[in-house]
Amino acid sequence: MGARKASKDTDRRIGRRALLIGGATAAVGTAVLARDELGRLWWRMPGVEKPRKEGEVDFAGARWVAASDANWRRADRPDDYGIDMVIIHVTQGSFDSAVQVFQDPEHGAASHYIVRKDGHIAQMIRELDVAYHAGNRDYNERSVGIEHEGFVDRPEGFTDEMYEASARLTARICARYDIPVDREHIIGHVEVPGTDHTDPGEHWDWERYMKLVRQARTAVA
Repeated sequence: MGARKASKDTDRRIGRRALLIGGATAAVGTAVLARDELGRLWWRMPGVEKPRKEGEVDFAGARWVAASDANWRRADRPDDYGIDMVIIHVTQGSFDSAVQVFQDPEHGAASHYIVRKDGHIAQMIRELDVAYHAGNRDYNERSVGIEHEGFVDRPEGFTDEMYEASARLTARICARYDIPVDREHIIGHVEVPGTDHTDPGEHWDWERYMKLVRQARTAVA
């Protein structure tokens, strides 16, 4: 009986200790979360604005064309949200129509970049900001989105110039944020959890694209 009672007392003490440690850990966790949230929201304080240069691009080969500010939100990435992913999209339309809808405040979505068939690249949202492109808040916060002119069922629209220009862009993004060049970190919109999109579709040549990205990444290094 005594042994059993002692065992119960020991269990109770362990339980209390675990509870105290757990409570302390929770308190620390809460403090860390609060600090992180404050870090993300610092720019919303009155009179605080991160310095920005109008028309500045993150990729030297891109031309700036601003998206509607209703289709993205201001942030301070990667200081507030780490960037560890590139998401590949297809516009299901022309380059010009994609630009038009991304500039429409009623559209509710836009990507950071659009790549045209001839390899021309437009940047519409700064990489430090969160674009509404993935249909998943967590993925939006941690990724850069790249649209490609064309249709998922028309592989002839995915030109050599497009693949090569996009690969150079993705390689530069991966170099900037130390993102691994693999299919866990460079994904299609279809692979985002909770999305109903199918792009870039079965005709997007992932093997070719990843080879080009790796070659461009080596050149960057």
